[in-house]
Amino acid sequence: MSGPQCCSNPPTLNPNAGAGHVEQLGGLSTYVSGSPNSKLAILLISDVFGYEAPKLRKLADKVAAAGFFVVVPDFFNGDPFVPDDANRPVQVWLKDHGTDKGFEEAKPVIEAVKSKGVSAVGAAGFCWGGMVSVKLASSTDLHAAVLLHPGWITEDQINDVKVPIAILGAENDDISPPEQLKQFGEKLSAKSEFDSFVKIFPGVAHGWTVRYNAEDESAVKSAEEAHLDMLNWFTKYVK
Repeated sequence: MSGPQCCSNPPTLNPNAGAGHVEQLGGLSTYVSGSPNSKLAILLISDVFGYEAPKLRKLADKVAAAGFFVVVPDFFNGDPFVPDDANRPVQVWLKDHGTDKGFEEAKPVIEAVKSKGVSAVGAAGFCWGGMVSVKLASSTDLHAAVLLHPGWITEDQINDVKVPIAILGAENDDISPPEQLKQFGEKLSAKSEFDSFVKIFPGVAHGWTVRYNAEDESAVKSAEEAHLDMLNWFTKYVK
């Protein structure tokens, strides 16, 4: 995720945002929302700005209101990317926070959720989190996955997917270009053993689902449409 798109429109982080609370889960500080008695859980994996982004937590609350137990771990351990830090550009930051590490750290979180009595888990990832989610989708840990404007994912990773997966992309995205996502969709649709879905949203750019301008009616509408697509996917397959 180099280039300006991954790091544009940084959110103003707020540790107190959201209707849920933070607790330790699987060794990570985790924002938790929804009924802990739900048998269905959704793991939301943030972009480089981390789990204190208010719009991400608001989305977690929205998913929780649909009946899911939602967990948003702090995979960066209090060290989200800071665009203003000239000494630590995103390429340097990523050396400390690689997606392989995120994948490994997600497993104990999923196990911890299952130990609470959860019987089905879905995961949605945004940018950095999309790269973690596609790795998780190659395992049997998940029932379904959604990638929203993912970072760089590869054809090999798409070939390894084993669960129903939806990919929501932006028309203006040089990190996950629409042409590439459509090719991934063709590969996925050739797999008859699970469902897949690729949708490109017109007029939006990378990051639009969690870094939209709340004053821009069109931007809000596109983000909410993507949120609904994500929620519908989970309602269909995480059960």
